[in-house]
Amino acid sequence: MLRGGVLRAIAAYRASGGGRHWFGIACNFEPTCSAFAEEAIRRHGLLHGLAMTWRRLRRCRVRDAVCVCIEPVPADPRDA
Repeated sequence: MLRGGVLRAIAAYRASGGGRHWFGIACNFEPTCSAFAEEAIRRHGLLHGLAMTWRRLRRCRVRDAVCVCIEPVPADPRDA
């Protein structure tokens, strides 16, 4: 139930325009952080998925991004 609510919130954020609309920035990761969060939660469950997403968001340096960093969701949450 909670997992579905978090996934709906992510979907609403993405449908509303995501980072470009809310913060005036573009993600320098591929997949985007919201897509990463959605896949991580679906694949690894709510707690592990949110922890993986939090670690990814902490590494985000959008303002000084020079290139796109390709970082898919790992198969094992301990690899994030």
